[in-house]
Order: sequence, then C-alpha cells, then structure tokens
Amino acid sequence: MVTPRTPRSAALALATAVVSLAALALPYQALAAPAGATKAALPAVTPRAETPALHDDEAGGDADADDPAIWRDDADPDRSLVIATGKQGGLRVYDLAAREVQSLPAPAAPGPDHAPGRYNNVDLVHGLRLSSGPADLAVTSDRGTDRLRFYRIDNSRPGGPLTDVTDPSAPPIFSADQAEIDDQRTAYGLATWTDKATGRSYALVSQRERTSIALLELTPAADGKVSYRKVRTIDLPADFRLPNGTSWTPCGEPGELPQVEGMVVDPADGTLYAGQEDVGIWRLRADLTGKPKLIDKVREYGVPGAYDEETEECTPGADPGYGGKRVTADVEGLTLLTEKDGDGYLLASSQGDNTFAAYDREVSDANEYEGGFRVTAASATLDGSEECDGAAVLNESLGSRFPNGLLVVQDGHDAPGDSERPSTNFKFVDLGKVMDALDD
Repeated sequence: MVTPRTPRSAALALATAVVSLAALALPYQALAAPAGATKAALPAVTPRAETPALHDDEAGGDADADDPAIWRDDADPDRSLVIATGKQGGLRVYDLAAREVQSLPAPAAPGPDHAPGRYNNVDLVHGLRLSSGPADLAVTSDRGTDRLRFYRIDNSRPGGPLTDVTDPSAPPIFSADQAEIDDQRTAYGLATWTDKATGRSYALVSQRERTSIALLELTPAADGKVSYRKVRTIDLPADFRLPNGTSWTPCGEPGELPQVEGMVVDPADGTLYAGQEDVGIWRLRADLTGKPKLIDKVREYGVPGAYDEETEECTPGADPGYGGKRVTADVEGLTLLTEKDGDGYLLASSQGDNTFAAYDREVSDANEYEGGFRVTAASATLDGSEECDGAAVLNESLGSRFPNGLLVVQDGHDAPGDSERPSTNFKFVDLGKVMDALDD
C-alpha cells in the first residue's frame, strides 16, 4: 500500500488478546487471532490460473498489480478478457488463460518535477454512446495526473483490444492545478454506474488520503473521445464518536485522513458500497444524496494508535472492543456477485488476514454477513492470494475455461519468486468453487 499502516503482526496480536476474552460470545469464524484460527475456520478455494508476475522496480517498469475488471465477449465468451491496472506500469489485458495480450503504458510525467501517470483502479461501462457509436469502455483512475482515462474495447482490433479514447482536455478531478496534483491527493478508488432511470453513465472516484468521493458524469466528446463533468461530492467521516464518549480517528501519517479505495455499485438499485480502508464498509446512494450507513466495521475500529515518524508506522493501543468481527484492515477489493433471481453477494477483501467476506446483496436483509473464504495455493507453483488489493467477479458463463463464471483477485505477494523483487499478479478462480464455499 502507498500509505503507512499499522504492522499486521501487531494488529493481530492485539486482536488475539481481545478475542480471547470474548471467545464464547463470537462465532468461531470471527476469531481474528491467531491468524491461523481465522484461516482454519473458513473454506478454501484454489485458483485455476495466474497472470505473469509484475515487478515494482526499475527493471519491471515500476509495475504493481492492483485492480481487475472482467469483460465478457458476448459473441465469443471464450475470448473474454481481464483488464487490470499495474499502477505506474499502466494497464494489462489478459485472456482467460491468464496470458498477457496487451500492455498499455500510463502517461509520461508532464515535466521533470511531476509524477507520471499511475493507474489505480479500473471498471467497465457498457454501450456508452459516443460520437463514433456505442462502445464498451474500460475506465481507469489515474492517481498520477488526477484524471480518468478511457479505453474503447474492440476484440477484433488487430493492434489489441484496447484503444485510448480519453479527451485530451479532460480536467483534474480534485486538484485545482499542477501544484495540487503534485501533492498526490488525487483520484484513487473507482466504480462505474449507469442510472437505469436516465441511461446516463457515471464514475464514482475517491480521493487519496482524504474521505471525499466525487460523482462524475461521463460525456461524449469530439472524434469518439470521452470526458466527464463533476456532479457532486460527498465527504465520509474522518473521526468517529465511540460508545465510551471519546472520539477516534484511525492512526496514519500526520495530515492523512482515512481514505476509500474499493467501491462497487449495485446496478439494480443504484446502491454504492465503499470501503474506507481502516474503518469499514459504507452503503450509500450512488448519486451521493442521502445519508451513508456503515454496514460493517474492521476489527481495528476504535483502536487508538501512535504514529512513529522514524519507522513511519503506527503502534496500536488497547482495543476498547468496538470493532467488527468479519474484516481486518485494510478492507479492500469490493465487488458484486449478482444472481438472476436478485440474490447475490457483496464480496470484500479482508486484506489484514488474507480472507474474503461475503455479505447479502439485498439491502432489505441489511446486507447481513453470509460467510467467507480464502484463496489458497493450488500447487507448489500456483499460489493463492495475500494482502489482496482488488477483486472482480462475473457470474456468467465464460466459455470452456470458466463455464460457471470467474473471480479474479489480486495477489500482493506472488510466490514462488525472487525474494529480492516485489512480485504481484492476479489469480483466476472458478466461480463455481466460490459458490460452493459460500453454500457450505
């Protein structure tokens, strides 16, 4: 992650002490520590394939796997694609065998003292009406330049399925000028949404190191290009009143507020789910009107912390016991598993303990917790997922390789590999295995 966090070992040790006092009152799968206890309580699924490793170093082009999206080729599902961000390494496009079919660089820095493009999250828009005709688009949040970038998807294109169609005049989202962009409190998390009532398409974008979320309407520009206009913003809370009457803010670097990254919109009713990394999962209207509701908290919610300037880490204090039971900070990688009858799950990456939590999709059922799972190694050469940043799921047949649908999860520590190089990639999991795990 790009921001200092509480050491996981310290957080889990803290959770152990708290859980041991309340073990009789909690479901077995809620016991957060030791880490092995949580893992043993949840079913495991194994990946079927993995993408080539990306390396966040000079030799690897500063590429760091982060967030995937799954595009279904309706004409030939076997030729469907996974489109994923590699941060400063740009975009990668993979086939269903997890082989790379296209690599697109992020924009170069506008000057020697400025940051280059850095693609954080990606999502899809289907059938957006452009001046050149309707198109499916991959939309990315570019943290480096504080903008959105758009790529038209055309599987018949000889040079590769993605073409950049970003309007060159697309404005910064949160920054007034280049000086503010250089501060890198810029576009971070991303989710797209098409309003069923109006047919208009939007992107919801969070701000790095802030609690803001912006609603941007996607607009066609000349020559088949795409731009956007800001509709409104909302700020989630940065501090929280605890039951004991005290006020709590998650520990972080001075000046840094608890940011949002993972987001997804339920297209059926326009509900936005947003993961505030060190706080929990919020539910709110995708048009950013109304009052947000915190539907689950991370285990570390309410734990005080002291930031150490020398180590750039937080040392946690005593846990007052106000946290949740299902996810361990950071909460990441929100994605929606939809079913034809209206049921389904909101899936969330519990990054701190390498698990995934599933919540009921239906608001009428209060998004209650339905279970969880882990993605573990399939073999000595095909590992599972650790510290997962991003995830995407599609509950549709994807031809012969994934007839039951597909779950793609980021792996923050790809193994086996060179221990001297940071290695990340994406794991492809048969969705049928996930459904079986959640039905157990």
